[in-house]
Amino acid sequence: MKLALIGYGKMGKEIEAIALKRNHQIVLKINKDNLDQLTDTELQKADVAIEFSTPHSVLENIKKCVLTQTPVVVGTTGWYDHFTEIEKLCQEKNGAVFHATNFSLGVNLFFKVNSYLAELMNKYENYEVSMEEIHHIHKLDKPSGTAITLANQIIANIDRKTKWSIDAPSPATLFIKDIREGEVPGTHIIKYHSDIDDIEIMHVAHNRKGFALGAVIAAEYIQGKKGLHSMSDII
Repeated sequence: MKLALIGYGKMGKEIEAIALKRNHQIVLKINKDNLDQLTDTELQKADVAIEFSTPHSVLENIKKCVLTQTPVVVGTTGWYDHFTEIEKLCQEKNGAVFHATNFSLGVNLFFKVNSYLAELMNKYENYEVSMEEIHHIHKLDKPSGTAITLANQIIANIDRKTKWSIDAPSPATLFIKDIREGEVPGTHIIKYHSDIDDIEIMHVAHNRKGFALGAVIAAEYIQGKKGLHSMSDII
């Protein structure tokens, strides 16, 4: 399979290493220094594009891929407010977009555990739920896309929580404490606290390899397909 890498930072290089080990070919590598090479002609040389750029450029990159009929795997977060727009464009242009806030298999299993625990805890109002997420200092978005997914799962299952916030907790607000330090790949902690005890679940990423492998597997999956796809299709 021929891959285009839109975003060639640390994640892009991890993806490249895994893709090459799986006998794929990298035909295009885009970073901030060669944005002029992200043309329709160059994109169409690839079977699939993998997008790990920045929240500021991701939306236009997705649109460009859809318009050139290049299936795209999107790892960058920060564009989900425009999800309906991309869904409509994908339908109109018969495009293919694979989206996930986190491509790690472990995290996606963690999503399942989080939803189930929140469903169980809904009737126990004496437990206050909160979240903490820790990432490296280079991460641009706060909170992380993974944290937002986890928060939305909790809100969907716990009636007493109607929104999330990184600013201040309130009875109806799920508080997300966001920490940026060192080179932490990603840690997410969900805590249910009561006067009697605490219940806590946690996912800790040791490196970026799990994210990169998931992105390559997603690219293998979406080749030749149309429409919107996510990690739930693989799991």
